[in-house]
Amino acid sequence: MNRLDPASQVFPAASASPLAGQPAPSPILEARGLVKRYRVGKRSLEVLRGVDLTVPRGAFLAVRGASGAGKSTLLHLLGGLDVPDEGEIRFEGRPLSGLAESVLSRFRNRHVGFVFQAYHLLPELDALENVCLPARMARTDPAVAIRRARELLDRVGLAERMEHKPSELSGGEQQRVAIARALINEPDLVLADEPTGNLDSHTGEEILQLLLEIRAERGVTLIMATHDDRVAAHAPVVVELADGRIRDRSDAVPGPAHPLP
Repeated sequence: MNRLDPASQVFPAASASPLAGQPAPSPILEARGLVKRYRVGKRSLEVLRGVDLTVPRGAFLAVRGASGAGKSTLLHLLGGLDVPDEGEIRFEGRPLSGLAESVLSRFRNRHVGFVFQAYHLLPELDALENVCLPARMARTDPAVAIRRARELLDRVGLAERMEHKPSELSGGEQQRVAIARALINEPDLVLADEPTGNLDSHTGEEILQLLLEIRAERGVTLIMATHDDRVAAHAPVVVELADGRIRDRSDAVPGPAHPLP
């Protein structure tokens, strides 16, 4: 059945990643004809103008474009943070349109991890508490949530900083906390919106490599928005977003990614 069961309104658990040599994975995300408008005073501003996109499970895709091209808007739509004015988004073949906000919220919490340019950590909570938040929203057993959070903070190199609040952490450390938080519920999809945009080039390279390592380890699908060609060069597939439309797609030549200076 291609739609959510209206009685349960819960997305099914993710299927296991295919083994090498098996057929190519089916799309985890499909977007067709996405249009998004915003009211600016008396004007209607069309940010997306008919975007089509297919993302296979386990892929790493970069969405490149100048500031204001619609990259953040596209990621918000793909992750269920906002809804399109026209068009449709399907997650594992199931449409997101028409779902109640409570169902969308559950979808985001269980299936999508978000990493933002501005980190969006709660200042009154320490690193461990910030990472635990999505798990607690999912009603995960507190002991399990804390164990997962500790493991993730150790994985991102913050084993000694778990009790520090955001104001006591550097920008790179805050982004590492945000990455751990995005992974706490073991999502299928990670959406990273300019994750290196607030960082110097060296720290940005470290964060990018961390995301790539975690993607390889966990088999998650990664979609990253960036305006930086050097960052986009790490992705096997890059789509160019301009004037609200996907203008171009390029497949990177296999080999080592171009390092940032």
